[in-house]
Amino acid sequence: MPEPRDRATRTSDLIAALTAPAADVWVATASADGGPYLVPLSLAWTDDCAVIAVEAGSVTARNLAGSGAARLAVGPTRDVALLDVVLERSAGVDEDASLGAAYAAQADWDPRGLAGYVFLVLRPTRIQAWRESNELSGRVLMRDGAWLV
Repeated sequence: MPEPRDRATRTSDLIAALTAPAADVWVATASADGGPYLVPLSLAWTDDCAVIAVEAGSVTARNLAGSGAARLAVGPTRDVALLDVVLERSAGVDEDASLGAAYAAQADWDPRGLAGYVFLVLRPTRIQAWRESNELSGRVLMRDGAWLV
């Protein structure tokens, strides 16, 4: 088992994962009646926010519009980060040129020009990251939207 990382190293490792080309994320949402929904999506990280692109009528978009919250998971089981996020805003994929360019530059696809697609900008409120059980202590990297390092 590797030695545990300090918070600064974990935060640096997390930012590297979030800004990597073709980053993927698991997005968990819930409907008003509590039904869970989990989907893998491409991710862009810009201005300390996660950005995903989905069809405006998708379950993910509807759930986020209804609850305003989701949980994201990045990385493999033995080097995972969980991000509790809130929906900051939604924008049609052709409405915000700089957001579209940032997403297309990082994600492995470009949804601009696709009818009915939106970017969902998700602001993290809490982030946890750990590799093994020896990193469970100190796993919280962000609390109440503020980095702890």
